[in-house]
Amino acid sequence: MFRVKSAQDFGAAVVFMLIGLAGIYFGKDLTFGTASRMGPGYFPTIISFLILGLGVVIGLRSIAIEGPPIEKLQFRPLFFVIASILVFGILIDRVGLAIAAVTLTLVAGYARRGVNLKETFALGAGLAIFTIVVFVYALGQPLPAWWGR
Repeated sequence: MFRVKSAQDFGAAVVFMLIGLAGIYFGKDLTFGTASRMGPGYFPTIISFLILGLGVVIGLRSIAIEGPPIEKLQFRPLFFVIASILVFGILIDRVGLAIAAVTLTLVAGYARRGVNLKETFALGAGLAIFTIVVFVYALGQPLPAWWGR
């Protein structure tokens, strides 16, 4: 009988294997194709098998190597990260990508205790500049960079 030595790794292995199996199951109706003529199911199936394999490796590791126990669930980080994503989704069409990105960073910053507002705002400003340059100007995505556009 195997004994789980790392509960965190075992939990991660189960999640990876479930995701990999789900990808394989939902992609089974897509045409696979070949490496030279890839079908719509080629990439998702390959990735799903890689994720499944990663889960198996992590699962084997969980019974071979000692690891830390699963920590108690902390609701503060969970709440603020989810809230930041929701706020971003609500704001992006109303005020544009720049302000939405800064707001996302400020709200997510409160996921940790002792948040430094100057550092968090600077990170948010950098994220806003990066996302506007990459997504709006370089890739030409139809995202409003600023409000009123």
